[in-house]
Amino acid sequence: MDAPQPDDLPVTSHRAISRRALVRTGGLLAGAALTPSLLSAVSQDTQASIPVDPSRVPGAPSDSLGTRSPFETPRLSPVNVTSGSTWTPHHQLHGTITPADLHFQRHHNGIPAIDPAKHTLTIHGLVERPLEFTLDELKRFPSVTRTYFIECSGNGGRAWNNPKPDMSPQVVDGLTSNSEWTGVAVSTLLRAVGAKAKASWVVAEGNDAAVLNRSVPMQKMLDDALVVYAQNGEALRPGNGYPIRLLLPGYEGNMCVKWLRRLEVTDQPLMSREETSKYTDPIPGGKARMFSFTMDVKSLITSPSYPGKLTERGWHAVRGLAWSGRGRVSRVDVSTDGGRTWHMASLPNGALPMAHTRFEYLWQWDGRSTRLLSRAVDETGAVQPTADEYRRVRGDAPGYHYSAIRAWDVASDGTVTFGGG
Repeated sequence: MDAPQPDDLPVTSHRAISRRALVRTGGLLAGAALTPSLLSAVSQDTQASIPVDPSRVPGAPSDSLGTRSPFETPRLSPVNVTSGSTWTPHHQLHGTITPADLHFQRHHNGIPAIDPAKHTLTIHGLVERPLEFTLDELKRFPSVTRTYFIECSGNGGRAWNNPKPDMSPQVVDGLTSNSEWTGVAVSTLLRAVGAKAKASWVVAEGNDAAVLNRSVPMQKMLDDALVVYAQNGEALRPGNGYPIRLLLPGYEGNMCVKWLRRLEVTDQPLMSREETSKYTDPIPGGKARMFSFTMDVKSLITSPSYPGKLTERGWHAVRGLAWSGRGRVSRVDVSTDGGRTWHMASLPNGALPMAHTRFEYLWQWDGRSTRLLSRAVDETGAVQPTADEYRRVRGDAPGYHYSAIRAWDVASDGTVTFGGG
């Protein structure tokens, strides 16, 4: 249903209108133009009082750490994780950029403490000139700044395998985050060392206790891969790979090796534990997909969602995030009736390739219970599947790359819970 226009507002007197009534009818949310008489009525109805003189309460001194207001408490969850994951609180954030301290983390054996003055990146193997670069030397190369998401290939596994009503967006899909990254193109470094013509893979290895390593196709390394040293304008934080990490736009997060110390140019994949017994996708028929690097098109409603609650009927903004490892999100549809009908959402800030895209749809809630869904489409034409469509292709319990449509159930009292998917 379209939002009513100013002339459609069901009032008999401009003086009877209030801000709450305007929101209920969609006047403010739909961007209705307020006439002078309406503005007068709003100001009279709210009976505004003069605020307390702020000079009577001296402010606090400057905070060198730039901490958040005590009234704002978004945080990663869980905490104190040595082996496992911490999740981004999407339902408490705005826009598309994830603050660096709220970027999801996946640890295999803790966070190493690395002195940047002693850390180096070695590039060797099938190259003409094996070289070792310090952090300062990497910064002397031309820099590249891009906005990309990183998503763990296991993102959404908890919600898929064991859905519960009290799951928030942080628990459902908190293993994806979106940042502005700065570093040097891997293609630049490969030209510097002289990668040989027969080279077709590059093995990336980290400097953590797990010595995590992954094989990356040479084509990806020459396309858009980065060795990054900065995130959102500051140096990488330790949990995000300080002092340098590999960034592979659109590829699963495990391949974006943190604490990067070595790139070995080869003519075949390493076939390590992380790409054989791990990070493969079981599919029906007793088979498994290997090297399924690219993350599928996906979306997530972040509001309304658990633990939120709709306190009154009227117009509400259904907001969320969409992303695809194959390029730009071209469209997001929202259903407010459990999938019977779909409506195109707006993309207020447009869409960047391989980056989170914010979507929004104005919905008039009539107080009845219903189900909210979102469905993303990317520029390749790929459409986010329903849960049934996903199961037919991937099976009931696939290993990674969960991308089915998510559901949020709204009860008649306004309570919102996770509905599966």
